[in-house]
Amino acid sequence: MELTPLLLSRIQFAFTISFHIIFPAFTIGLAAWLTFLEACHLFTGERIYRRLSDFWLKIFAVAFGLGVVSGIVMAFQFGTNWSELSRRTGPIQGPLLGYESFTAFALEAAFFGVLMFGRDRVPRWAYLGACLMVSLGTSLSAFWIMVNNSWMQYPTGFSLTPDGVFVPTDWSAIIFNQAVWTRFPHMIIAAYVTSAFCVAATGAWYMLRGTAVQEGRAMAVMGLRLAAILVPVQLGFGHLVGDFVHDKQPAKFAAIEGRWNDQQPASEILVAWPDSENERNLFEISVPYLGSVIGSMSLTSKELGIKSFAPQDRPPVAIPFFAFRIMVGCGLVMLALAWIGSWLSFSERLLKARLFLVATFLSFPLGFIATLTGWFTAEVGRQPWVVYGQLRTAEAATPFLTSQEVATTFALVAAVYALIFGFGVLYIYRLLRAGPIPAAALSLYGTNPKRPLSIPGASPGVSGAAKTGE
Repeated sequence: MELTPLLLSRIQFAFTISFHIIFPAFTIGLAAWLTFLEACHLFTGERIYRRLSDFWLKIFAVAFGLGVVSGIVMAFQFGTNWSELSRRTGPIQGPLLGYESFTAFALEAAFFGVLMFGRDRVPRWAYLGACLMVSLGTSLSAFWIMVNNSWMQYPTGFSLTPDGVFVPTDWSAIIFNQAVWTRFPHMIIAAYVTSAFCVAATGAWYMLRGTAVQEGRAMAVMGLRLAAILVPVQLGFGHLVGDFVHDKQPAKFAAIEGRWNDQQPASEILVAWPDSENERNLFEISVPYLGSVIGSMSLTSKELGIKSFAPQDRPPVAIPFFAFRIMVGCGLVMLALAWIGSWLSFSERLLKARLFLVATFLSFPLGFIATLTGWFTAEVGRQPWVVYGQLRTAEAATPFLTSQEVATTFALVAAVYALIFGFGVLYIYRLLRAGPIPAAALSLYGTNPKRPLSIPGASPGVSGAAKTGE
């Protein structure tokens, strides 16, 4: 395989966005979780909600910072590696990214400081409001990104100039794109489910270790019960996204299904090894009629195969095929864990079910894996188009780049990411390992307003206070 500038640019963008999407998928849900905890503390007065909120606030702050840093690198790539995409779609994508700054970033910038430093400086209702505004900001950021990406998946409301520049003609058609209203909820719920399983897994870890058991049980119960509600809803929105792909992006749908030839009625392939060179599947296991039922809600419908499309318009088959099945598999495992865990929690047997707690602890990456593989399915399945049906990926790259230039920047980006994220993930691990501040220590030594991200027990300010009794 020849490492062309185009291929290297695609790999670099896939690398950076895979890193970046992990953190928004975590912090969107975590911001909502903090808001929920603060509301519970305000209205019930229960101290445990305050302890959980203080604990997760630090992790949220570190993850939020890492998400911002990784997102900035992506913005530069649009100029360095994808200048032709920026030139031709800038009149549409530029304002959409601007709206993200004017709404989401403005809210986050205005209230993030209150969230971090204002606990004891503003009234409790105002602190809850700050949590709500930061949560709204993270969701608005996701909304504008999904509007932008959905326009690339299903471009509407534009005209083309003679030199190929996309000019907006109907902003309502761009913003309220048909694709947005299934893909945006699908992304938001994915973030909530990811955070719910991180919270539940952390709680299970504490219960297994026998430390912070009260807080751990509260985390596990709340995370699993929330997931028990959200995962079925997510599966429903996933089906709606699939309906959209079936109707508007049939080549992607055929690649996801691993269907090479037209079928009537169509079977649903559960397991196979796509052989792209010979345009067939190896080791295929399929269910008759189910492909027609899933695609068109019919037992007799004709479903298109990938061979129905010109070779130059076909996406690669293997990545969407496997990524989609991994995503669905993660979703089904999370559904089983959430329902079993909720049943155990209602019958007060969760603390004794150690095997289930181990499974819950090991489930913490499932939400991230499902989010990443879902994104791979959507983006690789869109190929060879960067703006579906209008602009090919090969035409969107910066025309004068060399392989050496892209390889050099890719190596630098990878080194910086490894350094920053290595320390970031290590610090989050130390915060998790330290655990929530014990109830007895909270009022005197648990917080240091000048160092809100400090780890209890490792903070000079905290230990100093403890020694002097201040």
